[in-house]
Amino acid sequence: MKPAYPRTLAQGLVLIYEDRDILVADKPPGLLSIATGSEREKTAYWILSEYLRKKGEKRRAAVVHRLDRDTSGVMLFAKSEAVKRKLMEHWDETVEERRYLALAEGEFAEAQGIIDAPLGEDSRGRVVVVRGGQQNGAASKTWRAITHWKLLKAGNGFSLLSLELETGRRNQIRAHLAHLGHPVAGDPKYGAKTNPLKRLCLHAEVLVFHHPHDGKLMEFEVKVPGGFFQVLGPRSR
Repeated sequence: MKPAYPRTLAQGLVLIYEDRDILVADKPPGLLSIATGSEREKTAYWILSEYLRKKGEKRRAAVVHRLDRDTSGVMLFAKSEAVKRKLMEHWDETVEERRYLALAEGEFAEAQGIIDAPLGEDSRGRVVVVRGGQQNGAASKTWRAITHWKLLKAGNGFSLLSLELETGRRNQIRAHLAHLGHPVAGDPKYGAKTNPLKRLCLHAEVLVFHHPHDGKLMEFEVKVPGGFFQVLGPRSR
């Protein structure tokens, strides 16, 4: 018998796990997590809600955390608002690990490091690193943000990084790497000058969390797209 998962749904969204409380999916780049403003195109939320409807389940998928449109990788959804609230209200205790892969511009000299730099919003609503309460027109309200990074490979003017979030702020990785002078490739919003894969080169690789029903540790890993390595060239280190 063919296993039920992974199951490819509309727009290339892949369902990799499901039980009575949660759904875990692998989101492709270019697909919105949930509609914003007047957006009417299909989203991960819409696709999973349609999947549940066709199964006869009278419920909608609930987005627990979002990925940017052009970020690929693992996403967690709840099957009810009650489960969503439970996950989100205790997010820091529930999540054990969130690990991303990023193809950054420039070649890092160090093997690993920690970026401990507070974030705020500038006058355009863009998340930026804030020092001394205000920088580049950023508002005085700031949030502590910590990213641990490790160099996996470098070559051809790029670095492949594994990044683990200690805090989960919006656009944290993008803002932190731009602050270091190594923006994510394909991210002109944060100063990238290159676009080797015609997408934002950021991928949510690993999500480890405690199940909202029984506390069991759940671990999901989505393999990095092969193009990330190809950009580094044959002589990568």
